[in-house]
This record gives sequence, C-alpha cells and structure tokens, in this order.
Amino acid sequence: MRLQIKNLAFSYGSTQILKGINMELGSSDVLGIVGPNGAGKSTLIRCIDRILVPQHGTVLLDGQEMKHMSSMEIAKRIGYVPQSISNTFPATVFDTVLMGRRPHLGWRSSEEDIDAVLEVLRILKIKYLAMRDFNEISGGQQQKVLIARALAQDAEILLLDEPTSNLDIRHQLEVMEILTKLVKKKGISVMMAIHDLNLASRYSDRIIMLNGGSVRDAGDPVSVLTAENIQSVYGVEVIVKREADKPYIIPIRSFGD
Repeated sequence: MRLQIKNLAFSYGSTQILKGINMELGSSDVLGIVGPNGAGKSTLIRCIDRILVPQHGTVLLDGQEMKHMSSMEIAKRIGYVPQSISNTFPATVFDTVLMGRRPHLGWRSSEEDIDAVLEVLRILKIKYLAMRDFNEISGGQQQKVLIARALAQDAEILLLDEPTSNLDIRHQLEVMEILTKLVKKKGISVMMAIHDLNLASRYSDRIIMLNGGSVRDAGDPVSVLTAENIQSVYGVEVIVKREADKPYIIPIRSFGD
C-alpha cells in the first residue's frame, strides 16, 4: 500500500491553507504531521480522505487517483479518525464502532462483524463501555471509541487528526502503543496530525513539519525536530535532548508574536 500526494493545494475562499504539498506514506509506516495552529495539518488529513476537495494536486492510492474512486472504495482502504464528533444520534458504543464495518456489511451484520467489533473494544480496553450511550461517556472515552471504529473498518491506512487530544497522559501512551503495535503486526500505515512533539518524536518513523501551509522540513525525528526548526516554526526556544535515540524537547521560553 502506497499513498502519494503530489503538489496538493487547498484554499478556503481567498485564504490559501495548503501550498504545493508533496509527500508519501508507505506500508508499515507511521508518519507524524506537526506544525503550529493554522499550519494546515487537519486540512491536509481531510483533503487526503476526500472530506475536502483540493483545488490543485493529486492524491494517489497505489497509483490510482482517489478522485476517481467511490467513497465506499476509499472507506475499505482508508480509515479516518476526527479530533472529536458532536451532535450524534443516540447510539451505544458497540453500535458506533459497528459503523466502522459499514464498507464490509451486507444486508445485516454478520458474526464476523460482531467479532471484529468485540476485538477492537478489547484491544482498546473499552469493552466495558459497549452498551453505554456514546453521547454520555467522557471526551477521552469518545476518542478511544472513534479510534476503535476506524480499527474495526479494517483499513490499510489510518488518518488520525489529533488522536490523543482528549486523552490524559496515561491513555495517550496507551493508545499510541496500541497503534504502533498494530502497524507492525498487521502492516497497516498511519498518518497522524499531532500537536505533542514528544509523542510525535517517540512514535513516528518519519515527520513532516508544516508551516504556513507548506512543508518546512521532512525526514526522521532526529533531523526534523531540531532546536533551530522548532524556534523558526513555533517561535519557542527549546533544548533538544536524546532519549532512546529519539529527540526529547524541553521548552525554555516563547518569543511571542
């Protein structure tokens, strides 16, 4: 499985958000998308999943242009996890996760679909929530349910928009460990927009740093998450240390606007 983005551009009206983005995602790859607020991280994820339609550029899935693929074809191969979801119809956690099986469902859910849902609930340690109303659980629990829904989809690529944004530190690490283990076990690929540079450093194979809608730098965490890049893009002075051959960022001070 290979995802390629070529010269992608997107604008909201006269405001250009993404400018000439070129990148690719290979099999068993975890790609972290970092950058300050407004850099275009979430917009990029949504353009790839065809939630937004780019004005220019091409998105290819194994050499096929995604604009020529149906939404059902895309859903069989790509799973999307938003930052949050609101105004949902009343549904149990089980039924919410079962929605991830929609690309594979016939007239009714099969035993295989039921087993797939129960398995991802077990993996994410939320099986005890199965019969709870999705709207009545905490934001952190909802985030884990949305990730479970994408995993139940059995897609080859997961697009995650701030997957740890509503989670406390223990559950952030728990979710990221689960995702990276699944990448190795199942050979899936993950592209995640993420604010936390230390989580991005620890769990990404490669990182793309966006700034002002363009790629500022791309490569492995050591080469991208440098003090110079972070100061230039975020306006923050940091110390970068090495821990288990990964950069560890310690903020010192902000330079303001």
